[in-house]
Amino acid sequence: MPDWQGFTRILLFTGKGGVGKTSLACSVAVALADHGKRVLLVSTDPASNLDEVLETALSSERRPVMPGLSAVNLDPESAAAAYRERMVGPYRGLLPEAALRSMEEQMSGACTVEIAAFDEFTKLLADPAATADFDHVIFDTAPTGHTLRLLQLPGAWTEFLETNSTGTSCLGPLAGLKAQEELYRHSLAALSNPATTTVILVTRPERSAIREAERTRGELAQAGLHHIELAINGLFTATDRNDRTAMALETRMATALSGLPPELAALPRWELPLQPFALIGLANLRRLWTPDETLTTLITALERQGRGVVMTMGKGGVGKTTVAAAIAIELAVRGHKVHLSTTDPAAHVADAVRGPVPGLTISRIDPVVETQRYSAEVLEKAGAGLDQRGRDLLAEDLRSPCTEEIAVFRAFAEKVAEGTTGFLILDTAPTGHTLLLLDAAEAYHREVSRSAGDTPEAVRELLPRLRDPQFTHVILVALPEATPVHEAARLQADLRRAGIEPWAWVVNQCFGLTGTTDPVLKAKAVREETYIEEVRNKHSRRVALISWQEQRR
Repeated sequence: MPDWQGFTRILLFTGKGGVGKTSLACSVAVALADHGKRVLLVSTDPASNLDEVLETALSSERRPVMPGLSAVNLDPESAAAAYRERMVGPYRGLLPEAALRSMEEQMSGACTVEIAAFDEFTKLLADPAATADFDHVIFDTAPTGHTLRLLQLPGAWTEFLETNSTGTSCLGPLAGLKAQEELYRHSLAALSNPATTTVILVTRPERSAIREAERTRGELAQAGLHHIELAINGLFTATDRNDRTAMALETRMATALSGLPPELAALPRWELPLQPFALIGLANLRRLWTPDETLTTLITALERQGRGVVMTMGKGGVGKTTVAAAIAIELAVRGHKVHLSTTDPAAHVADAVRGPVPGLTISRIDPVVETQRYSAEVLEKAGAGLDQRGRDLLAEDLRSPCTEEIAVFRAFAEKVAEGTTGFLILDTAPTGHTLLLLDAAEAYHREVSRSAGDTPEAVRELLPRLRDPQFTHVILVALPEATPVHEAARLQADLRRAGIEPWAWVVNQCFGLTGTTDPVLKAKAVREETYIEEVRNKHSRRVALISWQEQRR
């Protein structure tokens, strides 16, 4: 995983055609923007497909793609037309028309197109004012040959301007080029400065691509660019060791990599696995760096907090209790103090644990018990100064349904407070009951804000704790089916309105992960993918998938 805080300001992605430069450049740009950086993504490829990968119509003008990320396609033809006008325009009205046409004809070749694109490239590379609004400028370059010419031009033109004495060039009057000389010098300095620029040399684990990468590395070094990193894209490891095709592909790649030239092998290396999906669109570009997780990787991420509350939520029957128990058991096994509890009147978390686990305690918020406890406390405090008739009226009032809701809510607040000293894993009731608790939290919070009454600290602190993403991690659990996913999505919207951002989704009981060969179950697995993709693309950046077998304990 790259260090998103440690990149140089300028990143150049280059390599042989078809190795995945554009996809990789786009995925890095999106990830940096997601990490709060301001990024400009630039394509210098005349045959750019940046539009397709980002699913955004681009032009030679900067266009926003998402918060923090803008992109631009350098159009060589329009750049050449603008360049010719800059060179010829100052002489209109001063020179005869025939001389102007001769100048335009002189600048109609491929050389002019290339230098015009180079002109735009140098502005973005070396003119601080041109990119002052951005933390990073990422160049998605053309295939290697074109890129090398582009990168070698700063040095070549600096030398040419120093030695040319004719006053003209194939690009027009030398005076026009002299105006750019300082910019060319700064471009050369920026390209060769390892604190400013990193070249990411992209290849695939194939012999021809590796040979091209080595040749490019050598030419980049000759051009003065030494801060180079190697990205090996599309690595494959066979899952089914009996699949002859998969094993043959893995062997071929391993053989190619075993022949990696020493100079390439010595470079800092990125290794990117072959993906089963197209790297097109923001959601899929993010998946390159945040692939689907397992429950184990979610637990590892939770463990880093050292304490706090984990709440599993979702429609009834999706496996919230099983997921909550699995998280609690694993954290306890890893040596943490863990309390597993539930607000679901129908849930039995102890059954999901099946036996004692050192470090793990289990409880249940029982509405009957909590109502009795709360009523006794109120009678003791509020009824102390009442006569018998007054006490009887108070007892009658406490038998209302409202009392149970208040009692359960207060017990819920007390449980959440336990997250300050260890891990509390809370298996919540099905969606409607959960929302009642959160609505009660909102109402209590408003009331406490208006009053300095005798409200328990756990109740006063409940909503701030639930809204603190470092303290409370809400995991939405769903099955890969329409109703569970859509109900969880509605719950997510309700949570966000309450100021609570869900931390992750768990898609449970996935037949697609079982390797089943049964035709009915295979068809079901295909249907599941629609809803898994919906979760990935619309609802959450952190998604864990659990196979059908894994969820049974």
